[in-house]
Amino acid sequence: MSTRSFRDECLFILLVFSFGGIFGFLYEELFYYIDLGYLVKRGTTFGPWIPIYGVGAVLIVMSTYRLLRYPAAVFAVSALICGLLELATGYVLLQFWHTRLWDYNTEIWNWGNIGGFICGRSVLFFGASALFLQYVVCPGFRWLRDHCSRNTYLLVSVVPASLFALDIAVSRFFQRIP
Repeated sequence: MSTRSFRDECLFILLVFSFGGIFGFLYEELFYYIDLGYLVKRGTTFGPWIPIYGVGAVLIVMSTYRLLRYPAAVFAVSALICGLLELATGYVLLQFWHTRLWDYNTEIWNWGNIGGFICGRSVLFFGASALFLQYVVCPGFRWLRDHCSRNTYLLVSVVPASLFALDIAVSRFFQRIP
């Protein structure tokens, strides 16, 4: 299939969003286990996903798809975009909702720290994760899109994203988070 329908592209983005949220959750669980020595439930949702990572994954895919022949550019652009996303989100949450969901001031490996909102380790991780996303995960999602029935692809894309969106809404209602 050489031309993709708008629906197929939207389903692809839903897959990327869900994957990014789950990948970010797993990363944070592992990082905080290393940092603290015990497991800590990360994120503001009940489920195993963190919304900012889903947003970051979508931004990576949308901003670097024309750069795929240049992995260094994918790394740099992704690190910059996700770093700015993290910095802006942390700043806005603190300034407007007086909420701090993360603080790099209190973590290990926090060099290059800017106000506790962002640090060099996180930016490098975002760039490296973008390479994994663009060169391993997205080709797998495209293969799935091209080799599964339309209904299977619809289910695989919509069900996780719907659960993620429902969890965001329910978590916000019950936890009173911004």
